[in-house]
Amino acid sequence: MATHKKSILTKFYLVSAFVAFILIAVVFRVFTIQHLEGDRYRELSTELTIKQDTIFANKGNVYAADGNLLATSMSKFTIRMDVLAVDGNVFEENVGALSLELSKMLGKSSSYYQNKLRKAKKRRNRYLLIARNIGYTDYLKMKQFPIFNKGVYRGGFIADQKTVRAHPIGKIAERTIGYDDFRGGAGIEGAFADYMEGENGLRWKQKIAKNQWKPINDVNEKEPIDGHDIITTIDVNIQDITHHALLRRLEYFEADHGCAVVMETATGEIKAISNLGRTSEGAYYEKRNYAVWESHEPGSTFKLASLMAALDDKVIDTSTVVDTEKGRIYIHNRKVEDSHKGGYGKISAARVFEVSSNVGIVKIMKKNYDHRPQKFIEKLEKYGFKEPIGFSIKGEGKPFVPEPEDKSWSKISLEWMSWGYGVSLTPMQILMFYNAVANNGVMVKPMFIKELRRQDKTEKVFETEIVNSKIASKETLMKVRKVMENVVVKGTAQNIYSPNFSMAGKTGTAKKYISRTKDKNGEWQGGYYSSKHYVASFAGFFPADNPKYSCIVVVHDPKKEKGYYGATVAAPIFKEIAQKIYTTTPIDNQSVSDEVDFTSIEKQYEKYNIKLNKEYKRIPNVYGMIGMDALSLLENIGLKVKLSGMGRVKSQSLKKGVRFTKGSTIILKLS
Repeated sequence: MATHKKSILTKFYLVSAFVAFILIAVVFRVFTIQHLEGDRYRELSTELTIKQDTIFANKGNVYAADGNLLATSMSKFTIRMDVLAVDGNVFEENVGALSLELSKMLGKSSSYYQNKLRKAKKRRNRYLLIARNIGYTDYLKMKQFPIFNKGVYRGGFIADQKTVRAHPIGKIAERTIGYDDFRGGAGIEGAFADYMEGENGLRWKQKIAKNQWKPINDVNEKEPIDGHDIITTIDVNIQDITHHALLRRLEYFEADHGCAVVMETATGEIKAISNLGRTSEGAYYEKRNYAVWESHEPGSTFKLASLMAALDDKVIDTSTVVDTEKGRIYIHNRKVEDSHKGGYGKISAARVFEVSSNVGIVKIMKKNYDHRPQKFIEKLEKYGFKEPIGFSIKGEGKPFVPEPEDKSWSKISLEWMSWGYGVSLTPMQILMFYNAVANNGVMVKPMFIKELRRQDKTEKVFETEIVNSKIASKETLMKVRKVMENVVVKGTAQNIYSPNFSMAGKTGTAKKYISRTKDKNGEWQGGYYSSKHYVASFAGFFPADNPKYSCIVVVHDPKKEKGYYGATVAAPIFKEIAQKIYTTTPIDNQSVSDEVDFTSIEKQYEKYNIKLNKEYKRIPNVYGMIGMDALSLLENIGLKVKLSGMGRVKSQSLKKGVRFTKGSTIILKLS
């Protein structure tokens, strides 16, 4: 019995000792938490219920030269309400007035908002959604509504801000204005992103429910500082003229894409730049910055460099006689041919340029530079063709000018270069060169930015940058400017001549080089110059005698049946731009009264289109038609066509009026 009692007492003492130990441990832990680790746990508690939130600064705005807004950051606000923060009496006295104001601004009935607010009060909602994506002006108004005007703590007004980028003038010049977001950096905004970002602000927020936070104070701990504003060189009026002139003609010719750029001669300021690409549905939009990015063979606009080099080296004069023969010659078994069948015979070097004789310019270059091609290459370097211009804007295309020591150099490289093949340049490079001719030989770098400003204070001014102070002699420049004027007066671009305002320039028509492709058997075929795909261009300046603006227009892959020559496709766009700038931005005392007229072109197309869409059961008469027109007509009615020669149809193997079956072959002889 005694032993049993002793055992019970032992167990009792052991349990008591264990309990005492637990109590001591608990007391010690409480003491440790309160006094030794209290600060750390209080900090952890605060971190879980309070956070520092970033207030993102607005990006700087992008402005046109005349002050029009091109791109801006717009604040959008989501408004919520902590209904529990509002005193019951204040709520009852003002809920009707608040509902009425919300109704006026947001559109739904006053009773709708009153029911919504009362339900939220009953359900103790601390994060009630009032409105999304309201503008800054409405946000300021809403802050003054009954109840809301008492602020965060007494009025329960919660505003979450976000910033979106907007373009007030729409999609015009969108690729040049650019962006800097999840897509990367492009255009002006991409190039000057560091300047435009600004400095972010800070604001403390308190957790009021799961994933719901509200500002602690009405005042930010650190106010955001908006980024620099950019003042561009763009003139909104000229930009609008250029965009729509290009758009109309791209639509008419159903072209793949094109660009047009207007540059102020003396300063290099880009006053307008339009880059339009075609969607699969046939609409056009700012797809890529073709003027800056796309390097391609320029064709006959490059003849200005060839003529100017020869004049400046004094190996020819504008009166030098060149025998273009019958418009066709062979250089090392490669054919050089003029578009004018039969050639021009013996004409002056000036006339070679005015009528854009391929044979003539090739003969000039072969005679004077074939034994010293490096001399011509040095001229091209002087003209700015060897290196990229060096824009801040990303994605500038690289030029290509072959050198005699290159592996790709051949016996015909020089001659092919002389009329714009075998070299590759961007439209901006060609424009910079033409602008230098207009600017008395001073080559200036094209510029898109005039100033950087912050809070209406100019912080940086971008000055005109001279690339080359003299690209040619004064005598040479006077001569080439005169022949460029004659291109419009009596040359390949005489279709755009106006007695009311003067223009000077050069047409360009280049076959596109088609890279290697696979044939039906999957075999790779070598690249070739296509007779179906062309680049039409026109580069020049106006007024001709005292140039204020230079301009280039480039159109890729116009529908061949409607036209593909530079004079037909690109030159009228140039004229429309020049004529409307003359009209809306007077340059001098020249009167401007004529309308841009494409009537003759459209009548020719309509006449051809009638033939094309006619149902044929017998062979039509194609005698006298242009070879390419006859080809399209006959292929469309189901015939296989073989062509012999160039020019117009002088005979057809299947006589007119004869019945035919689809798939039959007809041979056309051209002259």
